[in-house]
Amino acid sequence: MSADPYKYFRLEARELVDRLHAGVLDLDRNLGSGSSAELVRTLLRAAHTLKGAARAVRQLEIADHAHAIEGALEPFRDAGGVSRAAIEAILPRLDDMELRVRALGRPPDAEPVPAAGAAAGAASAAAGAAGAAPRPASEALAIEDARSLRAEIGDMDTVLDGVAETRAALGMVRRLGGQIEQVHRLAELVVSQLAPGGAGAPIADARATAAQLAGALGDIDRSFDTASARLDRELRGVHDAAEQLRLVPASALFTALERSARDAARALGKDIGFDRRGGEVRLDARVLAAVQPALVQLVRNAIAHGIEPAAERQRVGKPAAGRIAIEVERRARRVVFRCRDDGRGLDVEVLRAEAVRRGAMLPVGRAPTAGELVELLLRGGISTSATVTEIAGRGIGLDVVRDAAARLGAGVHVASEPGGGTTFELDVPVSLASFDALTVADTGAVAAIPLSAVRRALRLAPGDIVTTPTGPAIVYDGGVIPFIPLTAVLGRGTPAHPGAWSAVVVEDRGKLIALGAGRLVGTATIVVRPVPELAPCDPVIGGASLDADGTPQLVLDPAGLVAAPPHALSADPPARPRILVIDDSVTTRTLEQSILESAGYEVDLAVSGEDGLARARAARYALFLVDVEMPGMDGFTFIEQTRHDPALRDIPAILVTSRASPADRARGREVGARGYIAKGQFDPAALLDQIARLVA
Repeated sequence: MSADPYKYFRLEARELVDRLHAGVLDLDRNLGSGSSAELVRTLLRAAHTLKGAARAVRQLEIADHAHAIEGALEPFRDAGGVSRAAIEAILPRLDDMELRVRALGRPPDAEPVPAAGAAAGAASAAAGAAGAAPRPASEALAIEDARSLRAEIGDMDTVLDGVAETRAALGMVRRLGGQIEQVHRLAELVVSQLAPGGAGAPIADARATAAQLAGALGDIDRSFDTASARLDRELRGVHDAAEQLRLVPASALFTALERSARDAARALGKDIGFDRRGGEVRLDARVLAAVQPALVQLVRNAIAHGIEPAAERQRVGKPAAGRIAIEVERRARRVVFRCRDDGRGLDVEVLRAEAVRRGAMLPVGRAPTAGELVELLLRGGISTSATVTEIAGRGIGLDVVRDAAARLGAGVHVASEPGGGTTFELDVPVSLASFDALTVADTGAVAAIPLSAVRRALRLAPGDIVTTPTGPAIVYDGGVIPFIPLTAVLGRGTPAHPGAWSAVVVEDRGKLIALGAGRLVGTATIVVRPVPELAPCDPVIGGASLDADGTPQLVLDPAGLVAAPPHALSADPPARPRILVIDDSVTTRTLEQSILESAGYEVDLAVSGEDGLARARAARYALFLVDVEMPGMDGFTFIEQTRHDPALRDIPAILVTSRASPADRARGREVGARGYIAKGQFDPAALLDQIARLVA
């Protein structure tokens, strides 16, 4: 029997409970519409399925809740128009089911999951002490949601690293194909040498055997090519799927946030509508997990202190129901989480008094806005004990927002209009994100552009590019827009294009630019990583993704592109020193490549000492960057081999290794290494400085 008897039930039950929760909130949004019969029938099927599955694994409490939900929905199967009383009866059962499902199979030392009633009681007590609306059980679930978003990320990372390493090993297998081809040619040579003219049966037998050998090797060669191509295709699919699993759609936040908003509004006797946008943006689960508590706090307090009572809203000409909106927007290297309400706005005078009391430095010569005052208070720090009552008229829980911003390195921006509502923005650096992109290439330079920013692809003749006082430009849609070659954007000069250019018109916030390239490679869904902080780059670079071979590929930032300075067209890009990185770890290779390419070097990669030696003899390099511990030929042996090769002996080599003992360093000097860097004390600046001296 499985060590985890609830493994499959837990997955199915979570999906069904989430479906029920989202559907019931949808019914709540459309109360009185009379058009919900089909949704009710869908929810009845989900509840029935959950009931049967729960009974199969003897989770009778969950089965009883599902049965009760069936009973609450059954009267509306055909009529639609679910009553508010039915919804109020269903939601607590969903809360309790969700907590029970999450408690299944938890390890003995895990933090216990409270029962729904306990969660509600503890949360209500905390909220009551702060003077805010009671916190419902759904808020405990929201916190648990944040925890669950972190689950299994380590396993996913392991899968990704393993797949990447396997694909690197596949490259070595592919190179064996060249050896097979050599053997094939030798066999053909034997056949040729034994051509008609010899005498005797032994010669005839040898000729026949050699012919069979050549045929068999040909079959092996073809089969090998087919198998390796299939293996590569399958691994690429697994890798892409695993990367997508590593990410979570922002919509995963919406149900819990809408539930928190609904419960807070019911507790305070207010009516609200909940809007959502940007749920399709896929992000690192850790970002969503860290930002969720801040968004829950902002939603609750927007209702408790921002949205006016219905009578007050109607007196000033507003709809009786307030509006809360959660929006997620991707901006190149960052993502913005926005909480917007149409309530009374922030009380500027009270905020100013609070800022003065805390010693914040106010702007000189003008009155600060409400948003500026809140940002000052955030920077100055807020104690967690009295925040809600000290920021009068809002109770925004700035401590929660500040803590989330500090963990994420996020910026917080606030805009408020008296009587017109308040908008909070958390501007978060992106660790991982996924979107569709267009890949362009030109003379070895390759980069991806977010497809959402691409307005049109063009084919340009040389005469279509005009010279203006601000640089090259093209005529587009009745106007003139700047033209920048891809290679110029990436600092590689501009190649001559005697024929036509391919160009992509890129837009950001109404501004356009034409990006020139040799060809358009195609579109794909990519997972984007930030450029390492230790390797700062131009603002035109929005991040990096891995191509089909696991090689980093730059992703351009549309905002950086349209703001880029003009580039003169030139035919001779400056030569760049080429460095060979030899390391069997894909992580180390990728990190070193990112650092070196950001510093302006061309980089080739090798996955072993043998692979590195073959590459070193096939091209000219300015420097070798070599790991010590590798399967087969280690780094010491690689350097010894190059020192005995007249064509390679003058090329400097630096060892980068986790072995940092005096004996290892002495061995490095003995074999001829010009530098020795311990991975445990890795300093990119020192590495680049050492490389610059050796290359010069």
